[in-house]
Amino acid sequence: MHPGPLLGSGRTADVFVVDDAWVLRRYRNGGDASAEAAVMSHLSSQGYPVPRVGPIAGGNLIMERLSGPTMVEALQQGMITPEETGAILAGLLRRLHALPPRVSTDPTDRVLHLDLHPENVMLTPEGPVVIDWADAGEGPPALDWGMSALILAEVAVGPRAEASLARTILVSLLSDVDHTIDLERALVIRAANPTLSQAERQLLGEAVALVSSLHPAIGHVADRRD
Repeated sequence: MHPGPLLGSGRTADVFVVDDAWVLRRYRNGGDASAEAAVMSHLSSQGYPVPRVGPIAGGNLIMERLSGPTMVEALQQGMITPEETGAILAGLLRRLHALPPRVSTDPTDRVLHLDLHPENVMLTPEGPVVIDWADAGEGPPALDWGMSALILAEVAVGPRAEASLARTILVSLLSDVDHTIDLERALVIRAANPTLSQAERQLLGEAVALVSSLHPAIGHVADRRD
């Protein structure tokens, strides 16, 4: 398939227009999108808000073309507050973790997004839709909460202009969480992410400290600054 114009780019993939109804997501390293498509199809069948998935085309993912801004764009345009953003993210995590896993036989496991943050949620006329399931896995929900918190905290302690917004979103996300979050495993996964720059890795220790100060149900976490 020959895609049309470039619609957007992330750290590992580009999204191209196919037509008014579909887009094509292509990994730059030539990776196979079949696992991502399987997760999205499973969640769609359970009523979770993900883009509809079309056929795999040469390892590329064909999926529904959504209308509406990402959460980041909505924040920048004043369409949504940071407090609302954190609450929506928390609701999406709870809703995801209420569903059964796709392959695991452990009754406590759930599908985990492992990269849920405001850039990966689109605010469509039908409501929030979660995109970019490339890192998805299965396991305890506490890990998913830890990943989202850590990603937000990295921005909150960094030099970006959105730092203050990210901190408010993080506070909102964690404000009604009354269970343990797995920040330790989240840190190990995040530190091993090959797309992180050295400058971003150096923020991880400070990010962990911020999350720990906001949510005491974490326990000891080693300081990893790599």
